[in-house]
Formats: sequence, C-alpha cells, structure tokens
Amino acid sequence: MKMRSFFTAVLMLTVMFIYSLAVFAQEIKPIRLLAPQTAGGKALMQALSQRRSMREFSPKELPLQVISDMLWAANGINRPDSGRRTAPSAMDMQEIDIYVSMAGGLYLFDSKNNVLAPVLAEDIRALTGSQPFVKDAPINLIYVADRSKMSRLTADAADFYSATDTGFISENVYLYCASEGLATVVRGYVEKSALAKAMKLRPDQKIILAQTVGYPR
Repeated sequence: MKMRSFFTAVLMLTVMFIYSLAVFAQEIKPIRLLAPQTAGGKALMQALSQRRSMREFSPKELPLQVISDMLWAANGINRPDSGRRTAPSAMDMQEIDIYVSMAGGLYLFDSKNNVLAPVLAEDIRALTGSQPFVKDAPINLIYVADRSKMSRLTADAADFYSATDTGFISENVYLYCASEGLATVVRGYVEKSALAKAMKLRPDQKIILAQTVGYPR
C-alpha cells in the first residue's frame, strides 16, 4: 500500500513537472522594435497612386525592421516631446490599440516604449477573419477600441470616433505598404465575439477592424 502511494506521488510530481515545462515553453517574451527608418520610401503621390487592397499573401515572415517601420507609420510617436502620433485621434483620446497576431503569438504594440508586449503564446491568426488567406499571412493587425478612454462620450459618439480613428491608422498602413511593395487589406469580416474571447479582452474593449499585411504572393 505504501509502495502504491509512493508511485502515485512520484507520478503526480512527474505530471506537475511536465506541465510546468509546457507552461514555461509557451511563454513569449517582449519584442524590442527597432528605431523607425523615416528616410527613403516612395514619394507620397507615388504611394497614393499604388495604394490598393490585395488578398493574396506570401507566408514569408516580415523582417523586424519592416514590422517596426509599419507600426510606427500606423500610429507611432512622431513628436516625442508631446507624445503625439502619426495618426490623428479625436480629442487626443488615443483609444485605439493595435494588436499584432503572428505565428509566434499575439502581441500589443506599445508605442511609448517601442515594444511588442506579449499577450498570448498562441497562433490565433485563423480567428482574425473568415477569409482563407488570414491564417497563413505573416501578420494580422487587430484594431481594438479601449472604451474606458471614451467614458465622456455617448455610445454613438464612441462608435463614430473609434471607427474614424481606426480609419486613419489603417490608411497609414496602406500607404506604408504601397511605399514598400507590401500587400495589405483591411477587413470587417471578423467573428468579433470569438476573437475577443480568444484575445481575453475586457468588456470595455471593442474590436473595430482587422488588417492583413505581408509580401504579395
């Protein structure tokens, strides 16, 4: 009886050890982004002439410099003395957060520290849209409105301004992609409730749109 108890205890400890290793293996670390390269690229009028939506993507990963530049263009800080951004924000609420879904996990763009903060050690790209290309494209951006920063507004006004501000950010991504020869498309076909659950969002966080970015196929 004592021998059985001993083996049971050893088995439980072994299971706990394996579980702890699995949890540790699933942890992801912050990704320090590179300083944006603000020189170069195509002229604005040329980028505008080439701006378009594309729905065929190569699975090739984007270099860290490209990811860094794209996120800075999207809504990075371009005036460090005031913390103002590359995209306008109604009443400077800065309510739109950019989540970055990649094969290695889900991250939150921290523009103040120029870091991708880890959120989930899971590949949830397939949940970011119903189109077949989203699960294999290297990056899917998810624009989430933090309604806790919009408490002074009515629900209708919060919906309007969060949608407007997301439009500014997503267009910045379009122009960056046009300038750098990347493919992108902004998407509204998202099962928002399922995605919000997977992202572990709070009730006062609302998914607005998603946007796929990668190299053209």
